[in-house]
Amino acid sequence: MFLLAETTTANTGAVGYLYTYGPLVLMFVVLYFLLIRPQQKRQKTRNQMLGSLKKGDKVVTIGGLHGTIMEITDDTCVLRVNDATKMTFDRSAINAVSQTTAKE
Repeated sequence: MFLLAETTTANTGAVGYLYTYGPLVLMFVVLYFLLIRPQQKRQKTRNQMLGSLKKGDKVVTIGGLHGTIMEITDDTCVLRVNDATKMTFDRSAINAVSQTTAKE
């Protein structure tokens, strides 16, 4: 009689842990696939884009400035905005490489 009561209590204890911690684990898994993993993919593609920058690329900075890369080092790049203006930016300030071609 006492053995039957002890096994029933042990089984409900394990199920109780599942009901208590199961939703927490499920929330972590959902957050990982909805937030963490996509952010890691975006960061990886951004790092690849920054690593593949070269002289002559048309780029857009985080502030929205459009220009052409004239010089590039490990941490800075010089952009030509128009014929007479050159500006120096951090390499991390580059937001995107523009795909538009200039008509000349």
